[in-house]
Amino acid sequence: MSRRMICGVAFVGILLLTLSAVGQNRANPLVTLETSMGTIKVELYPGKAPITTKNFIDYVNSGFYDGTIVHRVDIAVCLGGYTEGLMGKPTRPPIKNESRNGLKNLRGTLAMARYDNPDSATSQFFINLNNNPHLDPTKSEFGYAVFGKVVEGMEVVDKIAKVKTRTKASFSNMPLQTIVVKSAKVVSK
Repeated sequence: MSRRMICGVAFVGILLLTLSAVGQNRANPLVTLETSMGTIKVELYPGKAPITTKNFIDYVNSGFYDGTIVHRVDIAVCLGGYTEGLMGKPTRPPIKNESRNGLKNLRGTLAMARYDNPDSATSQFFINLNNNPHLDPTKSEFGYAVFGKVVEGMEVVDKIAKVKTRTKASFSNMPLQTIVVKSAKVVSK
């Protein structure tokens, strides 16, 4: 077989594999968060954060986020677990930290909130308002696992970020104005 023929066969093989993958519809899941200030659409990355993405989708599909509030605004918009009465909703067990997945805490990305224990994330998540490299993992420390990105409605996130905040009970930087997640739904493109 000539060198030219081998290259041609390799090219056709790669082309067929590519077309096959495209035909399998490997699109990332999308979720809409309908808030009292507007709609935010996020794309999730199950290929990079499969445990975190599944966890989030399970919470969305159960209706968990419906009626929860934005409870903190500082370097990020934090939500995912408290009612208007500041009552925490019961959560599932914590998940494994996937912060070493190559994704960075950049403006518009979604990441899991957690406690000091790296594997303590449950339902709460945040949307980064800026690039926050200090939230990324280091060689010796876990970071905050990024698992998606806002693809529509970043202007809504920015509007939320401009509300006045206060400290209320143990909540710092809590919006004075109640911002409710009316619904969260997995949607198709």
